[in-house]
Order: sequence, then structure tokens, then C-alpha cells
Amino acid sequence: MSTRDARRTPAPTTGTTTTRAPAPGRAGARQWAALVVLMLPVLLVSVDNTVLSFALPEISTALQPSAAAQLWIVDVYSLVLAGLLVAMGSLGDRFGRRRLLLIGASGFAAVSVVAAFAPTAEALIAARAVLGFFGAMIMPATLSLLRSTFTDRDQRRLAIAIWASGFAAGSALGPIVGGVLLEHFAWGSIFLIAVPVLLPLLVAAPILVVESRDPAPGPFDLVSVVLSLLAMAPVVAAIKQLATHGPGLDVLALAVVGLTAGWLFVRRQLRRPRPLLDVRLFTNPVFAGSIVVNLLAITSLVGFLFFTTQHLQLVVGLRPLHAALTLLPGLVVMVLSGLAVVPLVRRVAPRSIVAVGLGAAAVAYGAVWLSGADAPVWVFVVSFALVGLGVGAAETISNDLIIAAVPADRAGAASAVSETAYEVGAVLGTAVLGSMLTAIYRGALVVPASVPTEAASAARETLGGAVAAAEPLEPSLATALLDAATHAFDTGLVATAAVGAGVMVLAVVVALVALRRASAHD
Repeated sequence: MSTRDARRTPAPTTGTTTTRAPAPGRAGARQWAALVVLMLPVLLVSVDNTVLSFALPEISTALQPSAAAQLWIVDVYSLVLAGLLVAMGSLGDRFGRRRLLLIGASGFAAVSVVAAFAPTAEALIAARAVLGFFGAMIMPATLSLLRSTFTDRDQRRLAIAIWASGFAAGSALGPIVGGVLLEHFAWGSIFLIAVPVLLPLLVAAPILVVESRDPAPGPFDLVSVVLSLLAMAPVVAAIKQLATHGPGLDVLALAVVGLTAGWLFVRRQLRRPRPLLDVRLFTNPVFAGSIVVNLLAITSLVGFLFFTTQHLQLVVGLRPLHAALTLLPGLVVMVLSGLAVVPLVRRVAPRSIVAVGLGAAAVAYGAVWLSGADAPVWVFVVSFALVGLGVGAAETISNDLIIAAVPADRAGAASAVSETAYEVGAVLGTAVLGSMLTAIYRGALVVPASVPTEAASAARETLGGAVAAAEPLEPSLATALLDAATHAFDTGLVATAAVGAGVMVLAVVVALVALRRASAHD
């Protein structure tokens, strides 16, 4: 953010940000150890966003969800998370960010065990929703605690680069973790990983992480919390319904509720001396542009993972572990990209780095679109590496600009906005691109006439349902059904890749326009 933008950003008149202020100057060993501890929940929550990608085929076989239920299993976690992040970020500012982190981590670990043994699709959806509730406590706390832990700008940028790389890499790591676990255990094992990851956090965080809060937070605004939830959840649900079923009265009603609540939320924030969210921050084009970049980058990542993981397993026929390992180069590139931009941004304008990175993601989608679904596996490997390059760079730069743009005592609320963009991007990746893929699959699928009615119905729901339905059929009929299903899926994959390429071109334009005043030296 430029110095001029910083002057335009309204700052509250309250005092310092922490109850025990970190030592001035450069961080020492304890602060870097605290970063390691804070990375544990970051990795876990981001892994949880995408770990289901590789488990969906097994879940669809074991629990027999409908196409809508399958999307809800993926989406409900991010939907609840997105709706509550602003409220939870504000709670952390008021009652203690470390305290909220520990509460969220405890609840997340407990509910993960429940999700692992869910007997039905409906039970799994409910458990994922509760996981979203506790996850919303975790994510804003981690980023805002970095703000109070690392006061030196260069060190903070490196810490945020590690945080953002871990966040983005966790999303890519999800399918790999899922692939390894599903090679040896049932699908419920993907949820049990929360327990060994969060137990060290619960032990070490009280020792290494210094509590941080806004010392003059004002009264808790329950009305604004409700309005923020009503503004976010219905709009995201409307997008999901529109992508799945097309326009209708239900979509219109959800959109009206969400937009009305959003208008009331903004109006209320502008009138309160201590708002839940300082919406005036969005008048800063660098802050607003970074939020949009954050959202579109994650849309790219999650959308690409959604169709690639299913293509590699259900069409190409790779085992979960083998399919997961094909994504490993992209994961490595994502981490290295996020870290490499830290020294690079001192010499190159942030908007140029973000635009090139997101342009690489556009090329990746375009390669899949032009190559077609019959492309060799290496095309998907290279394409995902390009997506990783773009997302890693964009996430580091955008989060650094976001956290630097706000007064220190509002770090939790600003971090929550950043996380909300991430979660909405995750929802859009599955709700828009995933729903489009499902809709095209249904429209293109021609079920052989001799397939039994029940099997035909299951095949029309999802590709995983078609694979499960083909198992008891006689070999020639099973082959005919699978050929029809994979052809329909690949038709949807190509069309979805074309739309993904367009979204990334839009992201490049946003970065070039909105971030033109961003400076690496502020």
C-alpha cells in the first residue's frame, strides 16, 4: 500500500493492539517458534477445504449422496466459515485472539472425530457445518496474531509469506493427504488427522504465542454479527443454486435476502463509532483489490482441484495415492512461489508479480481447455504447477497488502475479511465451476437403454455414482455405461476449464488496475 493510501485509510483512535506488547524491533527465536505453532491450524483448516476431493469417490459409494448432497458435503464447510469469519475476527479483537484460537482448535478436533464416523450424507454435512463454525474461530486469529508478533515490516512480510504459502499449500496438500490415507484406511480417516495436528497447538500456543486484543473494543454488536451472516450465506447459496439448477425464484429470494442484509450491514457499520468491520477500508483500492485477488486466486485453485482429482481417479483410473502424487510438483511450486516473491517484491511492483502469477493460472486452464480431456496426464501435472505458481505468488502479496493496510488494533477484523475472501473463493471453485461441471455431465450423459432404472438414476447424479452403479452390471453393459459417463464428464471438464481461464484473465485485469498504487516499501 502506498503512503498516500495509508493516509486515506481511517484509523481508530484507540491505543495499542496487545495486552502484552511484543518487543520492539526484529523478532527473535520465540517469535519464529510461535509462527511454527500458528502454522499448524493454518495447514489443517486449508487441508480440510480440499481433502474431500480425493475422498468423494469413496464417500459417494459408501453414503450414496445425491449430486446436490455431494456438493453440499464439499461446500457447507466453506459456506459456514465464510459467513462467520468477520464476526469471529471481531470477537478475537475483543476477547483475545489466542483465546479464540484455542477454543476453535479444541472444538475442531472434537467434531472432526464425529465427522470421521458419520453414518449418512446428511450427518456428514451437519458435521462439516460445525467444523466450519470452529474453523471460523481459528483462521482470523492466526493472521492477526502475526501482525502483533512481527512488528518489523520485512520480517512480517516473510512471516505472512510462510503463512500464505502454508495456507495455499494446505489446499493442495489436502488431496495428497487424502490419497495417502485412502490407500490404507477408510474415508473417515481424512478427518481424524485433525487430532494429532491440533494437540501440539493446544500445548504450545499458551507458552509461545502472546495474547493479543484490541484494548478498547467497545460493546459487542450482535445485530451486526447476524447481518454479516445473513449477508454472506444467502448470496453464496444463491450462486450455488444458480450454478446447479439455473435461475429461479429461490435464487432470487436468496440474493435479495443477502443483498438487503449486506446493505443494512454496511449502513450500520458507517454509523457506529466502533464498527464490527470498518467498511471504509474498501475505499482504499489496494485493500479492495487485494481482497478480490485473494478470492479469485483460490477460486482458481479449488476449481482446478475439483475436476482434476476426479478425472485422474475416475477417468484415467489412477489409484488415490498415485493420483495425489501427480499433484506434488504443483504443491512444491506453490510453496516456493509464495516464498520467492518476498525478495522479488522489493524490486518489482506488486501488481506486476500478481498479474504474471494469475496469468500463469489462466494459461493452465487454457492448456486443459485446448488439449481436451484426452490430454496425457503430464498436461494436468504441468497445468497444476502453473496454477500453484500463480496462487502462491498472489496469496503472499495480497495478504501482505491487506494486513499492512489497516490499523494494528483492527488486525483481526481485516484478517477476517481476507479469510472470508479465501472461503468464498473456495465455495465459488466448487459451487460455480463444480456445479457447471455437474450440469454439463448430466446433460451430456446418454445412459445405455438396457441399464436398470436404479443404476441409471445413480449414474446421472455423479461420475462416482456411475462407477458404483457399473460394478454389479455384466461386463459389456458396465463398460458401455462407464464409457458414456466418462465421455460426459470430460465434456464438462473442457467447458469448465474454458470458464476458469476466463475468470483468471479477469483476475489479471483486477490486479493491474486495483494494485497500481501498491508499493513494496510502505
